[in-house]
Amino acid sequence: MKIVMDTNVLISGIFFSGPPYHILKAWKEGEIKIAISEDILTEYQRIAEELSKQFPGVDIEQILELLTIHAEIVDTHGFETTACQDPDDNMFLSCALASKSKIIVSGDKHLLKIAGYEGIDVFKPRAFIDNFLK
Repeated sequence: MKIVMDTNVLISGIFFSGPPYHILKAWKEGEIKIAISEDILTEYQRIAEELSKQFPGVDIEQILELLTIHAEIVDTHGFETTACQDPDDNMFLSCALASKSKIIVSGDKHLLKIAGYEGIDVFKPRAFIDNFLK
């Protein structure tokens, strides 16, 4: 199963425990695949670097390197969309379309509102775990 994770889920999984951490663990163990685009990777890096200043003991480079090596990096050209109310969230939907992922994991209200768009479901981290990882 291939998913797209919004930035908050990835960052929460890196810096904190809880459902996002378990999703990253499932990815590391090969239970799921993660699709990302260049735009998403850039945002992941930007936000992770900001938070790493507050949490200097967390090694963000390792997880970001793993993502660049093991995640499916897709070209979203031709898959751009404006379906999300928040334009910053469109990159996750575009990535899902380009990668043929049917699931976005996010707690973002704008992404949750568009669940079902082009057959793509949007799950909060806990709901994703309950439905697919248990």
